[in-house]
Amino acid sequence: MVSGLVLAETPFPPSVEDIFPPHLFGVEWLTKFSLFLWLAVALVLIYFLVSYRDPKIVPTKKQWLAESIYGFVREGVAKDVIGHEGLRFAPYLASLFVFILVGNIFSIIPFIQVSPMAHIAFPAGLAICTYVLYLYQGIKKHGFAGYIKHAVYLPAPWYMQFLLIPIEFLQAFILQPVTLALRLFANMFAGHMLLLVFTLGGFALLNAESFFLKPISLVSWAMTIGLTFFELLIAALQAYVFTLLTANYLAGVLADEH
Repeated sequence: MVSGLVLAETPFPPSVEDIFPPHLFGVEWLTKFSLFLWLAVALVLIYFLVSYRDPKIVPTKKQWLAESIYGFVREGVAKDVIGHEGLRFAPYLASLFVFILVGNIFSIIPFIQVSPMAHIAFPAGLAICTYVLYLYQGIKKHGFAGYIKHAVYLPAPWYMQFLLIPIEFLQAFILQPVTLALRLFANMFAGHMLLLVFTLGGFALLNAESFFLKPISLVSWAMTIGLTFFELLIAALQAYVFTLLTANYLAGVLADEH
């Protein structure tokens, strides 16, 4: 009778409002996603400030790790992808990489188990930052008209330009920022849902009426553990891919030729 009343009070199907996370402490702008976003910002800032507060010639472990992360992005992404001119973008690219990585790792931390990047607003915000940056750099280098031509014109026969120019325009000004945000969001959201499905599936199987289904809950939880390690790999990979594509877009707008 009680279960029937509970089911009767539960709206089905869920509405759009059920997707949004609840507000914390009665503050409208503060949700679980925004809280962990600011926590990621604080962790990154505090770690690098503490690591470089008193730099040593022979670095401490904290300083060595901070320098290794920055050096990896500076040499392996900024310099290798953009060239020598890319060194001035290394601080932005390194900040982007570390911030996304820390935010993504939240998805496998017990009692948090969700990445801020699993909410489309935050990957979209990062993609807009990158979009504004490479538009500004492209216009600064080529001029407004010159950048438009650089972005959409391909050396091809004139009768092909009617097809190529709209495609290149769509790719340069719409698809690049949109896919940059969607790729990060979709991967982190899918990983969160997979962990949730196998975790809750284990409890559902354990509470099943059939005795033969109960042992399968162990298989479901074993899959959860395996997927957690896989999610750690995805978290690092997506941070790297976002940073690498940002560098690639910057290299494209700074190139002298298309």
